[in-house]
Amino acid sequence: MKTHLQKTALLATIACVLCCSCDNNGTGRIDRQAVVQRHNITTHATMPISPAQVGNGKFAFGMDITGLQTFTAFNTMSDWGWHSFPLPEGMSPDDYRPVYLDTHGRQVPYWMTNPEQPELSEWLAGNPHRANLGRIGFILKKEDGTPAAEGDLTDCVQHVDLWTGIVSSSFVLQGQQVEVITTCHPELDAIGVEVRSDLMKEARLGVFFDFPYANSNQFDYYVGDYNHADRHTSTVDIHGQSAIVKRTMDDLTYDVDIRWEGKAQFGRESEGSHRMLLTPQTGSLAFTCSFVPPCEDKKAPLSLSAKSIRQASARGWKKYWESGAAIDLSQSEDSRWMELERRIVLSQYVMRMNEAGLLQPQESGLVNNGWFGRYHLEMAWWHGMHYILWNRPELADNWLGIYDRYLPTSIQRASEQGYKGARWSKCTGAGLDRDWPFKIHGTLIWQQPHPICFAEAEYCLNPTTATLERWKDVVMATADFMADYAFYDEERGEYVLGPPLYIMSENTDMMITTNPTFELGYWRYGLRTAQKWRERLGMKPDAKWQDVLEKLAPLPVEDSVYVTYEGIPNMWTQYNFEHPGLTGVYGMLPGDGVDTLTFRRTFLKVLDEWQMERVWGWDFPMMAMAAARLGYTDTAVGLLTDPYSHFDFDEHGLCTGGPFPYFPSNGALLSAIAMMCSGWDDETGTTVAPGFPASWHVRAEGFPKVRY
Repeated sequence: MKTHLQKTALLATIACVLCCSCDNNGTGRIDRQAVVQRHNITTHATMPISPAQVGNGKFAFGMDITGLQTFTAFNTMSDWGWHSFPLPEGMSPDDYRPVYLDTHGRQVPYWMTNPEQPELSEWLAGNPHRANLGRIGFILKKEDGTPAAEGDLTDCVQHVDLWTGIVSSSFVLQGQQVEVITTCHPELDAIGVEVRSDLMKEARLGVFFDFPYANSNQFDYYVGDYNHADRHTSTVDIHGQSAIVKRTMDDLTYDVDIRWEGKAQFGRESEGSHRMLLTPQTGSLAFTCSFVPPCEDKKAPLSLSAKSIRQASARGWKKYWESGAAIDLSQSEDSRWMELERRIVLSQYVMRMNEAGLLQPQESGLVNNGWFGRYHLEMAWWHGMHYILWNRPELADNWLGIYDRYLPTSIQRASEQGYKGARWSKCTGAGLDRDWPFKIHGTLIWQQPHPICFAEAEYCLNPTTATLERWKDVVMATADFMADYAFYDEERGEYVLGPPLYIMSENTDMMITTNPTFELGYWRYGLRTAQKWRERLGMKPDAKWQDVLEKLAPLPVEDSVYVTYEGIPNMWTQYNFEHPGLTGVYGMLPGDGVDTLTFRRTFLKVLDEWQMERVWGWDFPMMAMAAARLGYTDTAVGLLTDPYSHFDFDEHGLCTGGPFPYFPSNGALLSAIAMMCSGWDDETGTTVAPGFPASWHVRAEGFPKVRY
C-alpha cells in the first residue's frame, strides 16, 4: 500500500507524463518509462557506505533510510564547494620547486614530491579539496524522550523513482508512521523535503542542520570534522519562515537558505554551535534548503517550495530520459538481460546525478571524497565519452570546457619542460590547473590525446564550422606537444615514447618504460586525427606531426602477441595485473598500428592469464569493447555481467572497481554498450546491436554512429 506522500509523488509523475509526453506505443519506439521504472530501487535499511541520492549533476545530497542524513553522516557535495587549509605562515604555493629528471640527455622539471619541501608538497597534494556543505537529518525521540536509534525503526521502506528523481521514504517509530519525500532541483543546488507524521504534534520529530569543518583525509565516506567549532563560523539571520546561515570556513564562504511551510521554530541548538534546529508544531512539514556559493544571488527564488522542487525534478528527469539513446533488453531469452539492463539504467541515473556539472568529475562523483575530491584528467574518457556515444553531449559540455580554460597553463607547463604545445595535467581540482605533485602525476601521458578524441567525437555529432572553431586551438596545441614529446632515436631511426614514463597501468618502472602499446596506439590516433582537423580547417599537413606518424616505433610484439611495453620482463607472470591497457588499442581506440591477428591472440591470452581480481572497474568494459569488436560477443556480455568483485553494481547502481564508489566503472559500461549497439565500422547498415550475441533480441534507438 502506498503512503500519502508516495501517492502525491506518483500523481506528480503522472501529471508530468500526461503533460509532456507523447505515446510511443504502436510506433515501434522503446517505451522508455517502462524500461527505466522496472529498475526503480526499493531498500529497507541504510546501506552504510552507499546512500540513495538526489542531485542535478553539479550538486548532490546523499541520504539514509529516513530520507535525510539522520543516522548516517552522508554528504552534501557540489562542484563549487572547495576548501584549502591555511599554509604555514610565510609559505606560498609558488615556492614549490619541481624535481628534475634526465630525459633523453637533458634535465627536465617534473611536478613530483620534492624531498626538500615535504610540507609544501603534502599541502599541494591535499589542497584544495571538496567540502561537505552540511548535514541534514531528523531528530527522533522515543516515548520516554530519549533519542531514537535506527534500530528502533520498523517497517522501513525507501523507494527511488528513477523516472522522476523522487525518493519516498517511510518508517514507523513506536507505532507512529513517518512519511518523507526528498527531491533536488534540476538547476538550483537545493533540496525539497516533505514530511507527514503525528510525531511532530508530540514534539518527537524535528530537523537538524549541522555544518562541519573540513577534514584532511584523502579518502572519506563521511566528509567533515564536527569536533572543532572554533575553526569556522555559522551566522544565522531569521526572517519569518526562512533563515539564512552564512558559512565561513577559511577560504570557502557560502550561504544556506532554509525555508519552511507551516508552524515551526528555527534556531541554533546552543551558543557557538554549528547545529541548527527546525522544530515543527503540526503533523506536516515542508522545507527547502538551498546552498548558494558566493558568486551567486544570495537568496533563493521566492517561488521555491518543496512542491515546486518535486515538480521540477519530475520534469527534469523525464526530459533526460527522453533525450539521447535508449536500449531495451527485455525481449532477450538470455537470463542475463535483466541484470545488464539494470546496470545500464542505474548507470545513466547515477552519472546524470553526479557527473554533469561544471568541472570534470572525480572518481567518487558527489558521493564522497576520493583522492581529496580531486579529478584525474586521464579518466576524462571514462567519465565523459558515454555522453557523446549516447547522444547527450550537452551533459559533458560544461566540464569539457576545462580544456579551453586550462590551455594557457598547459602550454606553460610544456614550455617549462622544453616542449612545444600543451601538456595536460594529471590530477587537479577546484578549477585550478595546478597539478598534485607526485611521480605518477608528473610522468603520466595517456591523458594527452583525450581532448583530440573528444573533439573528433563531437565533430562526428556536429560536423560544423562551430565545432571546428571550438576545439581548434586545443587540438593543435595537443598535437604539437605529442609530436615534440616523441624522441627521435637516431640509432633506431624511430621516434620513441619514454622514459621517464608512467603508463596506463601505473605498475612499471618509469625510468625504463619505453614504447608502451596503448600509448603508442593513442599517439598514432591523436596525430592522425589532428592532421584531419588541419585539412578540415583548410590548413596544410604539419610536417613534424607527419614525420612522427611515419617513424613512430611499432607496437611491441613478443612471441606473436603484444606486450605492455617494449622489452618488459616476465610480462605474463609479473605484470599481468592492473589495467590491461594493451586491450584498449582495438575497441576503445580505433586500432591505429594494430595487426588484428596479433591483437586477437593477445586478447585471448589476456583472458587466460590476467589476474582479474587485481584490475579496476573500467577494465572490464574496456575488454568487452575489444571482445565485441573481435566477434566474441558472448564474452563481451559476460565481462559486463559476470559477478566480478571489482565490477559489481549495488542496489543504488554504485559500482566497485576502485575506491568506492567508482564512477569510471559506470561510464565505461555505458560506453561499451553504446559501441555494442552502433558497431565500429563506417558502414550505415541496419544491423541492430552488432556487438551483442545473435541470440539476443536487442531494441536500441538513438545511438549515433560516432566514429572518432
